[in-house]
Amino acid sequence: MARFIVEGGAPLSGRIKPSGNKNEALPVIAASLLSKRPVELSNTPGIGDVKSMLNLVGECGARVEQISAHTVLIDASIIERTEPPQELSRRIRGSILLVGPLLARCGRARMAFPGGDRIGRRRIDTHLKGFEALGAKFRYSEDEYEVWAPGRLKGADILLDEASVTATENLVMAAALAEGVTVIHNAACEPHVQQLCAFLNTLGARITGVGSNVLRIEGVDELSGGSHRIAADYLEVGSFIGLAAVTGGELLIEDAGPVYLRMVLHQFENLGIHVEIRGDDIVVPASQPKKIKPDIHTQYVKIDDGPWPAFPADMMSIAVIIATQTAGTVMIFEKMFESRLFFVDKLIAMGANIILCDPHRAVVVGPTPLRGQTMSSPDIRAGMALLTAALCAEGTSEIQNIEQIDRGYERLDERLTTLGARIQRVD
Repeated sequence: MARFIVEGGAPLSGRIKPSGNKNEALPVIAASLLSKRPVELSNTPGIGDVKSMLNLVGECGARVEQISAHTVLIDASIIERTEPPQELSRRIRGSILLVGPLLARCGRARMAFPGGDRIGRRRIDTHLKGFEALGAKFRYSEDEYEVWAPGRLKGADILLDEASVTATENLVMAAALAEGVTVIHNAACEPHVQQLCAFLNTLGARITGVGSNVLRIEGVDELSGGSHRIAADYLEVGSFIGLAAVTGGELLIEDAGPVYLRMVLHQFENLGIHVEIRGDDIVVPASQPKKIKPDIHTQYVKIDDGPWPAFPADMMSIAVIIATQTAGTVMIFEKMFESRLFFVDKLIAMGANIILCDPHRAVVVGPTPLRGQTMSSPDIRAGMALLTAALCAEGTSEIQNIEQIDRGYERLDERLTTLGARIQRVD
């Protein structure tokens, strides 16, 4: 396995442009199976999870052509297989997003249980119950599950038992070709859900309520071809802001899409991190104050996550790192995944003052100087957080299992090196 050798202590300064949003690219690639005509996707990030998803739609029979480094053409005029290879399906959580399009287009899908980050329980019940409401049936075993429909899916009034992003995306895709009207209540409305709906509407779908937690989908007989540009990855932008803040550099993030960062920037302000918005760019000034702004009548700040537009769960790991370098006490309350915070033991070994209260809560008292350590990346977001910690630490760190980081961040070592980071990739 590959690893990073990181020499900390250098401020990251300069200009950088975020990649396309992984969490948008995966459902949009899956949704390409809904159309019998070619679709062109631009600004697709060149990362492991996207490559796996492209391989999966290719295994289903779609023709996948890489036009350029970040532009791909998908022609799903013929679907030959509704049972993608199990080994490939288990690599990424996003493989579950193929079920909705295959069910709508072919009436059947058989999949291995999805893989991805091990950050806690990640149930698929909401997906299966939603498909059942649309007229499908399902069965499952220890290793796989199968969903099928005896005829065309029928529109339904659906209440999700949780505001699941992937379940919302799966049901929107299935309902796009269903007969009649589907209304999804308690729908997720994250930016990547909004962008998926925009893409489908470009192809001729009829989806309203986009951006709210009630989506109305009027089914159509077929979708046309078209093109779509993947939006900037707002989670990567938030990570870059954190990197600049804890290393002390001045960073210009181009085409950052600040409209999707309002809650992230609000909570970063509470941690003493200030940015300037210049059109669609974000500037992180050097030498941030990094002192908490406590709530009225309290002596600490609480950062907690939740469904959009709350603070994103995938930014919690970066918030923990910033908190170690901020003067004051911060309560981190991770509500969504019970294993997300388990990486903090590595930060404690680096010198961080963190009390892990339970699987969901940690108290961070800062600032504390960090020192280099040998660590292993447990998942995509924790891997980015550990790299951030290593870049602001004293001495040398070794980060192992960086394939996890590569799944979500494109050529991260090369891009950060241009900003002054001292990172060496060792295979």
